[in-house]
Amino acid sequence: MPIINRIAGLAPKMTAWRRHLHAHPELAFDCHETAAFVAARLAEIGVDEIHTGIAQTGIVAIIKGQGDGPVVGLRADMDALPIHEETGAPHASKTPGKMHACGHDGHTAMLLGAATYLAETRAFRGQVALIFQPAEEDGGGAGVMVDEGIMDRFAIAEVYALHNAPGLAAGRIITTPGPIMAAVDEFTITVTGRGGHGAMPHETIDPIPPAVAMVQAIQTIVSRNHHALQDLVISVTQIHAGTTDNVIPGGAMINGTVRSFAPEVQAMVMARMEAIVAGHAASFGVEAVLDYAIGYPATINDPARTAFAAEVATALVGADHVDAAAGREMGAEDFSYMLQARPGAYLFLGAGDGPGLHHAGYDFNDEILPIGASLLARLAERALPVEG
Repeated sequence: MPIINRIAGLAPKMTAWRRHLHAHPELAFDCHETAAFVAARLAEIGVDEIHTGIAQTGIVAIIKGQGDGPVVGLRADMDALPIHEETGAPHASKTPGKMHACGHDGHTAMLLGAATYLAETRAFRGQVALIFQPAEEDGGGAGVMVDEGIMDRFAIAEVYALHNAPGLAAGRIITTPGPIMAAVDEFTITVTGRGGHGAMPHETIDPIPPAVAMVQAIQTIVSRNHHALQDLVISVTQIHAGTTDNVIPGGAMINGTVRSFAPEVQAMVMARMEAIVAGHAASFGVEAVLDYAIGYPATINDPARTAFAAEVATALVGADHVDAAAGREMGAEDFSYMLQARPGAYLFLGAGDGPGLHHAGYDFNDEILPIGASLLARLAERALPVEG
């Protein structure tokens, strides 16, 4: 079962769609032009139903197969990133400060390609729900779509998604059962002291020493408070304080991210941070407040659906190009909300060499569009066999 011929023939059209989307990036839930473009293509394709305005700019489209049966969901994200593009490509972003630096333009084009084939052939029973989602990068659009009831409204029984992977050989497909991507949290610590002249520190309550001490102590959570065989990352990514060399500032700010898989590890980190902030504030005589924001949960693949998806991928690209036990990574993905609501699987599709995701020089590799579209289409067909 190699790449679907019809979808291979759609490569120029998918490339044109992808490059149009790349040139017109939109952020978070503000995907109005993108959604309008997708809805217009879906109408041309001839899907049976198009439901817009879900999670503001999300779309669910329905393709009906041969007779009654379950509903399989296929998801693509649509939003871009607040990055100024530096690819120099002819189809580069026309909006300064915004670009498709994560390949969501390619994901959308692949799902449109799969939709074209599925609407033409309808070689499945039941229905396919095409989910075009805003705000994956910021806002948790998948969670909003779930909260607005798409799983029940459209009777979706299982759900699948792909993400391109620069640095992985083009066309190679990897996944893993169970946790595949981490939960992501954000923390901000605000330290308040009393500013003054840099030559007279005794008249101040300097916020910088306690801020530095807090950062150092936070690093010990990973090395001393959790089991070494459990995955945990805590990264302090911002420290802001002061304006010049001879002024002790009145405050300081610390910000960072936490990546974990187990709820008990997440709870331990929160408790340790509270203790560290409170203890150092008392020790240094400052006020300090921890704002710990719980973000996307871990992305957890259903083992049975993951094995099924790996079988479909193997039939498509060959066993040598599929790794069904690739292990997990510390990145995060809001498809996790859909997998909390319904069983399914998340897979990575190799994009070959080039700049990585979220890089100003990144561009989606159009050569993998037919592979991704074929995989999405085959997942639906194999999950909804006509003979069943």
